[in-house]
Amino acid sequence: QVQLVESGGRWVQAGGSLRLSCAASGRTFMMGWFRQPPGKEREFVAAINWRSGDNTFYGDSVKGRFTISGDNPKNTVYLQMNSLKPEDTAVYYCAADVTGAGYNYWGQGTQVTVSS
Repeated sequence: QVQLVESGGRWVQAGGSLRLSCAASGRTFMMGWFRQPPGKEREFVAAINWRSGDNTFYGDSVKGRFTISGDNPKNTVYLQMNSLKPEDTAVYYCAADVTGAGYNYWGQGTQVTVSS
């Protein structure tokens, strides 16, 4: 069982920046961030694959604005969010893949609110 603890979500004005953190209680194959805007489905934001040279992946809506990074020995991943827009408002979830077969652990979510 792996527990994920997210932090860093808060209110921010459009154009501002935030950094989210997620710490896993055990080793992971890959960690990622997803978000669920109000009234919409959960969508992929970014991921980092520890076992492929820390390759990173991004959703189209955040490319060029968000950066995922991590500290593999500490099982911690970060999401640096710049140039935030009101449409980035969502609950952000950290996810972990501990088997290589897909995300099987999720954090409780952290609220990010971007006002115009």
